Amino acid sequence: MKTILLVEDDATLREALQGALQERGYRAAVAEEGEAALAWLQREPRPSLILLDLMMPGLDGWDFLSRRRIDPSLPAIPVVVISGQLLGPERDSVLPADGFVRKPIDMKQLLAEVQRHL
Repeated sequence: MKTILLVEDDATLREALQGALQERGYRAAVAEEGEAALAWLQREPRPSLILLDLMMPGLDGWDFLSRRRIDPSLPAIPVVVISGQLLGPERDSVLPADGFVRKPIDMKQLLAEVQRHL
């Protein structure tokens, strides 16, 4: 069973995404913000994919991505950003991630991104 780490501060969205991923056979671990996600990554086996919100309290998604680049063990983990912050084609030039799904989330698009990276 492949593990996906979902980093999202909105509890309602986090629970909905976790349930949708679990229904499709994935193990969905969750973290409420970037610092919690980094702590999870230090104590758990590496996930197959990280779904990352950008706008969160504490360590946000941008800072998480920066810290990910510093830790040589983390860049091999694909990251798909889920955010309403970047809406245009410019996101590809400024976003150091492997994929992007815009909020509000289209579940078919999200699952297609998940499958693409797994």
